Amino acid sequence: MENIRSEVLHTAIELCNGQREEDYGSPAESMAVVAHMWSAYVGYEITARDVCNMMALLKIARLRNGTHVDSAADAAAYVAMGEEVGYA
Repeated sequence: MENIRSEVLHTAIELCNGQREEDYGSPAESMAVVAHMWSAYVGYEITARDVCNMMALLKIARLRNGTHVDSAADAAAYVAMGEEVGYA
């Protein structure tokens, strides 16, 4: 790998398009299910894009404790999925 940022982004691509999509379904579908459940829990509407953004924030919060390539890659993947589901 050229540098750490390339490693993070390549890992994020693998996360978004690899086995996880096969296991959990498309990002639009799986995030919509989570949004529906979170909306029922909090009592107001949360969108699939909100879910992606909040999951990215969870990963960013974990990064406050130090660098972790896996958390950085997960955050990048959630942001990318949020952009995709925002158009769905």
